[in-house]
Amino acid sequence: MMMKTIRSYIAFATLLVALSSAAASAREKLTLVLDWSINPDHAPLYVAKEKGYFREAGLDVTLIEPGDPNSPPRLVAAGRYDLAISYQPQLHMQIDRGLPLVRVGTLVSAPLNSLVVLKNGPIKSIRDLKGRKIGYSVGGFEEALLRAMLAKYGLKMSDVTLINVNFSLSPALMAGKVDAVIGAFRNFELNQMDIEGRPGRAFFPEKEGVPPYDELIFVANRKAVGDPRLPRFLKAVARGVAALRSDPQDSWKSFIKGRKKLNDELNRRAWRDTLPYFADNPAALDSQRYQRFSAFMKAQGLIKSIPPVGTYAIELK
Repeated sequence: MMMKTIRSYIAFATLLVALSSAAASAREKLTLVLDWSINPDHAPLYVAKEKGYFREAGLDVTLIEPGDPNSPPRLVAAGRYDLAISYQPQLHMQIDRGLPLVRVGTLVSAPLNSLVVLKNGPIKSIRDLKGRKIGYSVGGFEEALLRAMLAKYGLKMSDVTLINVNFSLSPALMAGKVDAVIGAFRNFELNQMDIEGRPGRAFFPEKEGVPPYDELIFVANRKAVGDPRLPRFLKAVARGVAALRSDPQDSWKSFIKGRKKLNDELNRRAWRDTLPYFADNPAALDSQRYQRFSAFMKAQGLIKSIPPVGTYAIELK
């Protein structure tokens, strides 16, 4: 009798393994390359993965950190990955250069980029930047942001001195090498400075003459517009955002599971401050907003023409 019971248990266990394997093989694979190393900006993705939302959508999603942060959109354009996280301003420039990309969803629906000064320093208004040194990491769009923000106060780029500090924005500011930095993410650099005991003050582009835009978006190859996996992916991401909103602490545990290096003061603060900026409905698209920002990019000389929004940004149903 005992041997019969053992055989029945083994048969049952084998059946469970087989069913599990069949279910796993039935899920469709989807690859997404991040814009940067894993951080709280990506929270809904990892919450959706840890809580099984992708699995329940019939997807086996692989999230990949890029070796080069500039490469994800190009890799998607070349067909190497299904999706990439990119930035709306970069998308406009990539489309202008002819890359076959299309925005299919939004992760962070408001700018995180900002102009930062020392809170207790001499800069109380953007107008006070005249004759000052401003640090930046990447030319092009960051300079366009700064130009527009200065113009609101009657200043020109010739009124300030730009210094490339690479990606050492807050350290350069705290060390007094520059009087301000452009391109600092409000959810990270401000927290980093506060932790270091040198709090900062941020001036937000969308409040200083720059049209609002999406900071982080999902881009796909234009050939993949009809891919049935994409709407399911976005719905799972939306569930991840909803979980974040309803229980941030439980979601934090999902986020850091197996990633102990992220469990520090800076990431905990960034987690809290990024939460309001996630898109509740990642698939939703405000075409007029994209049109206005495209016009801004052209006025700043960053793109040559303003294409119809539907050619580079869509709303999946």
